[in-house]
Order: sequence, then C-alpha cells, then structure tokens
Amino acid sequence: MATPTIQDVAFGLPLMVSVAMILGTVVIHALAVIVIVHFIRRQHRLGRTGVGFWQDMTIVCAAIFLAGAGHLLEIAIWALLFVLCGEFSQFAGAFYHSAMNYTTLGYGDVVMSSSWKLLGPFEAADGLLMFSISTALVIAVIQLIVRTRFRDLPDF
Repeated sequence: MATPTIQDVAFGLPLMVSVAMILGTVVIHALAVIVIVHFIRRQHRLGRTGVGFWQDMTIVCAAIFLAGAGHLLEIAIWALLFVLCGEFSQFAGAFYHSAMNYTTLGYGDVVMSSSWKLLGPFEAADGLLMFSISTALVIAVIQLIVRTRFRDLPDF
C-alpha cells in the first residue's frame, strides 16, 4: 500500500470540526476570563490590589492559574476529540499530542492520519489565540495593580 501524500489530506470534515472546536474553546476561555475579571474586581473593591508585593503577586498568580486551568481544559477537549475521531486509543497519548499542538511546540513524534491531520494546525492556531487572550488579561491585571499602587504615575 502506498504511503499517503499531502494531496491525500482530508479537508472538509476536519475544517468544520476544527471551526466548531475553536468556537467551543472561545466559549470556555470567555468563561475563564469572566471568572478572572470577577475575581480581580472583588480584590480591587476589597482594597487588596496595590497594597504590597506579596498581595499583588498572589493576585497575579491567581489570574495566571485560572487562565492556565482554562488552557488545560481546552487541551483536554481537543484530546477527547482525537480519541473520538479514532486517532488515539488512550486519552493520555491524545492529551500529549494535543498539548504539543495547542502550545505549538510540535515535536512531531506523533502524526495523525491523513483523515484528521488538518486538526493539528487548527489546534495550534486556537492555542495561539487563547494564549494571546490570557496574556492580554494578565497584562491588564498588572496594569491595574501598578495604577493602584503608584497613583502618581501617568496613565500608560
């Protein structure tokens, strides 16, 4: 049997599935962002932002942890999809592959079949987008802390 070539890669179904997955992860990440924003607002209302280094560090770490939990859930959902598509028989291998795609690390030691290979680049694009959102949120948290702690600084 001949080795599949790049021309044999399926397009339609993987594209539709990828779009649905990206929409799902956007919803999951939006929920994580809402939780983080409510947490930060509460900390700010209670006067805990900008108070001291360790308090501020705790708030930033909590925001990063919550965003990270969202990322882990999104990686797990992609992994579940890989199992459901029949690409992996065990969740652990699928999770490993998903983490490689989502973080764009891409060791390339595991390659999916030509039927579902297109999911990889879409998961990588999804991971980039979600990490960008998390990065922007953490920067916003740090800006709030700096503005609160150093009120004499001009807006930046």
